[in-house]
Amino acid sequence: MNWKGKPLENYEAIINLISSTKTKSGLKIKAKLDKKQYKKGVKVSKEDFNKIQLEFHKKFPQWNYTIAPFE
Repeated sequence: MNWKGKPLENYEAIINLISSTKTKSGLKIKAKLDKKQYKKGVKVSKEDFNKIQLEFHKKFPQWNYTIAPFE
């Protein structure tokens, strides 16, 4: 709700709005702009893709999941 009616005119405004987000239970959000350049079109092998350990949460699993690091 803290974004309601506020224009997202630049990255600074977006980062500030994300960073000011908090829940009733006390969760606070930290955000920063990642300016790193990433290569486009990088292909991931099926073998590597299948190694990704996803744990989908019960509530809204399409949005809430945990990615475990490779072992």
